[in-house]
Amino acid sequence: MNPVPVLLYHHIAPHPGDTVTVTPEVFASQMQWLSDEGYGFLSAGELLGHVAGTSPAEGKSVAITFDDGWLDNYLHAYPVMQRLGIKATMFVITARADAASLAGCRFPAEVPCHETAKGFIRAGEAERVVLDWQTIRAMAAGGLMSFHSHTLSHRRSVDLSEEELLFELAESKKTLQRELGRESDCLCWPYGSFNEQCMEIARRAGYQALFTTIDGLCPPASDLMRINRIEVADSLEWLRMRLATALFN
Repeated sequence: MNPVPVLLYHHIAPHPGDTVTVTPEVFASQMQWLSDEGYGFLSAGELLGHVAGTSPAEGKSVAITFDDGWLDNYLHAYPVMQRLGIKATMFVITARADAASLAGCRFPAEVPCHETAKGFIRAGEAERVVLDWQTIRAMAAGGLMSFHSHTLSHRRSVDLSEEELLFELAESKKTLQRELGRESDCLCWPYGSFNEQCMEIARRAGYQALFTTIDGLCPPASDLMRINRIEVADSLEWLRMRLATALFN
């Protein structure tokens, strides 16, 4: 069985050079290239089955992940996924999705840069930049995007007490169950922040797979509680070279 690159995206937005951002044009070219190269796109559940060996994927495979639940993912990434039939996983900050749902999600003519988006979050205007539950449910119903936990409020896990972290993880899981009708068994650490104690608390909260920001592939029989990912740069050529280096060295 082949190792799987788990690709990490945040914003898909028309702001070249912005923090944690890939432009819509580059994202589309990256997805088209992966598709043309014969990669299969794994959901979170399929990735876990491949790693565990219970349902190994045939041929070359990749897993696409999005962190934070930004509205621009729906506006600029999701149409590409629909056109190419690409499955992906999104890790949602559930308190932000709650806030966006209460205020009523807005669909802007232009999406803001990362710093402006963070400013809207701080100002209590999550609905301007974050997906609400109605949109998330519509995406989930389409069968291409699965949704899992990025905690309740995106606080740095190592800075929290045991009780605080358990609350963050349990409440996020509970909210996903309430809103989507299914339990989330996957967690992505905010800021990539975790330690052994955090991992044990996540196990107690019922998570079976933990996604990190540790750079690298996800090989068969690897530790599901330490899933490596590759943060993607805003360049098709970079992705070609990065995967060639990762898979053949």
